[in-house]
Amino acid sequence: MGAQLRVYKRRIRAVTATKKITKAMEMIAASRIVKAQRKVAASMPYATELTRAVTAVATGSNTKHALTTEVEAPARAAVLLITSDRGLAGGYSSNALKQAERLTERLRGEGKEVDTYIVGRKGVAYYGFRERKVAESWTGFTDSPAYADAKRVAAPLIEAIQTVTAEGGVDELHIVYTEFVSMMTQNAVDGRMLPLSLDKVEEETGAKGEILPLFDFEPSAEDVLDALLPRYVESRIYNALLQSAASEHAARRRAMKSATDNAGDLIKSLSRLANAARQAEITQEISEIVGGASAMADATAGSDK
Repeated sequence: MGAQLRVYKRRIRAVTATKKITKAMEMIAASRIVKAQRKVAASMPYATELTRAVTAVATGSNTKHALTTEVEAPARAAVLLITSDRGLAGGYSSNALKQAERLTERLRGEGKEVDTYIVGRKGVAYYGFRERKVAESWTGFTDSPAYADAKRVAAPLIEAIQTVTAEGGVDELHIVYTEFVSMMTQNAVDGRMLPLSLDKVEEETGAKGEILPLFDFEPSAEDVLDALLPRYVESRIYNALLQSAASEHAARRRAMKSATDNAGDLIKSLSRLANAARQAEITQEISEIVGGASAMADATAGSDK
């Protein structure tokens, strides 16, 4: 019985140590969510105004450009998937991976070849384990992405959309990331970055039905679009990285809170079992003492006779 009590005490100590770790991780994630939300809010005005500028150039000129012109028969598409570098975040990365799988299946159903670009070690490991080809990948900054990281990710995608040849290049750019809705809700979503859908942009920016002013473009509308293309892609990717980071921290906080609560419940259950084992051990010791005393009393009475 003593051995069983020691086992329970050892498990209680182990679970208590785990609870301290998960509680600390929960608090760290909670503190990082606020910073990530601020970054998301700070990035929105620039992204919105840049999108408005692209819309103004596209609607104010007849220039055919990769930024705004639909390809008649698109054959290749690039998909940028944003996952996390670390685990312990519940279903955060797996939800993004499932969304990417659905998007890839849909694009292939439309007869398009898909080139996959991945941000985050979880996505890289997922595709590597299944021996799937990845065009390019980036890791090490999903917790706190900077604009420089977005530029690094955007560079090969911009090159791919600008250099469409028989050997390479893509006709469309898609992105899969996790949208931060609230502390309790984060949704894995996908969207097409290029070619830009003007109707969707007007709806997102609140400019639907708005009469745009007339512009003169220097040196030309095509040159303006060439200059805006990398900025637009970078801003979209940066915003997606920030939203994904906020979603990751929120998912990790929720997962660690659940783990902490479960550890507390397990400690209570083990404590009850340990108390029961201790009571049984004490009862057994008392029974042995009483039995021994009774045996001695019987022996003494027998010798007196």
